[in-house]
Amino acid sequence: MAGATGPFNPDPNPYHPNRTGEDIADPHLKRQIMGREVVVAITKGKLDFGPWEQIFYGEFDGHRAKRVLVKIIDE
Repeated sequence: MAGATGPFNPDPNPYHPNRTGEDIADPHLKRQIMGREVVVAITKGKLDFGPWEQIFYGEFDGHRAKRVLVKIIDE
């Protein structure tokens, strides 16, 4: 039976998600729970946080090159 991604193959041998030897399921599930982006206001050139607000970065996927994307939306 063909689907949107191709025919169904019940054999698990062709699927190799961790050929590098890494187990990536755990970090991907944690990212789903914690989210992957944050939106903050900037007022007069400074982050506009309340008294208890902070931004935390959680690294779950090992030592890989990372990048940060900052998008500024003006009025």
